[in-house]
Amino acid sequence: MNFKEIIKITLNLVMVFIFAGVILALVYAKAEPQITLNKKVEKENALKALIPAAANITSIGPYQPLEDKTAHYYKAVDAKGNVLGYIAGSYSKGYSSILHMLVAVGTDMRVKAIKVLDEGETPGLGDDIRKKYFDDRFKGKSLDQLVVVKDVDPTKIQAITGATISSKACTKGVRAGVKFIMKQYGVGGQTTGAMGNAAAACPPAAGSGSNQPLKGVK
Repeated sequence: MNFKEIIKITLNLVMVFIFAGVILALVYAKAEPQITLNKKVEKENALKALIPAAANITSIGPYQPLEDKTAHYYKAVDAKGNVLGYIAGSYSKGYSSILHMLVAVGTDMRVKAIKVLDEGETPGLGDDIRKKYFDDRFKGKSLDQLVVVKDVDPTKIQAITGATISSKACTKGVRAGVKFIMKQYGVGGQTTGAMGNAAAACPPAAGSGSNQPLKGVK
């Protein structure tokens, strides 16, 4: 093979790579809006499922559970306007990914339910944080009980076998959401005026709004 043939083959390969890159970019550009919409719908459905008795779920504003991640928190009320609980979005660093979740608490500040929205943990091990059997371990737990243990203990969070790091990361994210809501409202669900104190651990994000109705969640 002479020099001209090598150059020809190289140029052909470069053209193929460029063409493939353009095609992939076009496909992503077309699919990205639908992906974004699907994620929005998934989140709205998750909010409804976390406190199904709620007639309305209102976005209160953003806060930062991680330094570089902004989440939102919500208030859930019944048809008469009575507060049923609160929902906080949260993030946590897992074994191999950033976990994104929702945490619902009642006015007693005990966990009502959680929902992991996104993760990239080890298939068959860490990704079990999405499964019902693990999520159910958080129900009814207070902030002090959100501690991971390896042995069976109904008063704590039993780790997933072979995925202790993912279990701890999920629990840490849940704790961050519960802690933030507690500092905002306290037990009983009334505003405590502790926004300044909460900022130390989970500060509200800059430019936060308040009482923004969440479209599609009634």
